[in-house]
Amino acid sequence: MKRASQPALSVVVPVFNEEGNAGPLCNEIRAVVRDLTPDFEIIFVNDGSRDGTLEELRALCAEEPRLRILDLDGNFGEAAALSAGFRAARGERVVTVDGDGQNDPHDIPRLLAALHERGVRVVSGWRQRRRESAVVRVLPSRLANFLIRTVTRLPMHDNGCGLKVYERAVLGDIQLPRGIHRFLPAILGVSAAEVAEVSVSDRRRQHGESHYGLGRTAVVLRDLLAIRFMIGRPRVYEPVFAALTMVAVTFVGAARGAAVASLASMLIAALAALVWWNLRRFNRAQREGVCRVRCEYTAGESHQSEERAAS
Repeated sequence: MKRASQPALSVVVPVFNEEGNAGPLCNEIRAVVRDLTPDFEIIFVNDGSRDGTLEELRALCAEEPRLRILDLDGNFGEAAALSAGFRAARGERVVTVDGDGQNDPHDIPRLLAALHERGVRVVSGWRQRRRESAVVRVLPSRLANFLIRTVTRLPMHDNGCGLKVYERAVLGDIQLPRGIHRFLPAILGVSAAEVAEVSVSDRRRQHGESHYGLGRTAVVLRDLLAIRFMIGRPRVYEPVFAALTMVAVTFVGAARGAAVASLASMLIAALAALVWWNLRRFNRAQREGVCRVRCEYTAGESHQSEERAAS
């Protein structure tokens, strides 16, 4: 039986320098989810904002007792902010929404309905009509999604869409190092049959500037090499790729007179080192965490936190 303190729905929103967007978005989310259930919580995770985002959100606490604000002790990245939100979420279903206001909260009911009707564990939004620059955002995103879909074997077309719904149980206690949130839900180990997509709106940003650019595709390519090994047994594969890196480096030195063999060994060493580095930081994140919550704000009170952050 559900505990009295356990809400039916948690909405997690990571924010970084979203003054002007965070407050209106919170009001939108509240208006939508209270029509679904009176038993909900909204969790905004402030990822070290340097503008008035935190103050804007704290002003809403007095009028919304179901609002919780996690203030991180620094800027750890979206993956870490989501990890903190997942850890704090108590709902049976967990919704994630980007903090820039480009996700439309009115799409949340359709994602929740798909979770129930299709018998899946994760539902992701699919922004089929993007409201962004084709060169800077849309084309790199399509390339990245094609590569992620190929490697993870999950038929998802918009991994970068922040609007998703999860069963709480599938999240476990996952700790996501910087950038790895782009590979959810693959990193959670769900199968293709456990994931569904729903077409959602894509709105223009009203305030501030985008935090993403062309460099994101390069980061995706870097991290993509290790994803299959993260999904499997990352603690087993970490020493394997460390050893492979050392062996390949040894061959580079031994093949000085053979240009082709030396070049091949250098390439293998570089790729193995990238995989090893990603596995190392993923495993370390599971052991040590990825961020520290400095304070939690709720209606009329605040609570200091002693959660650790991985260095």
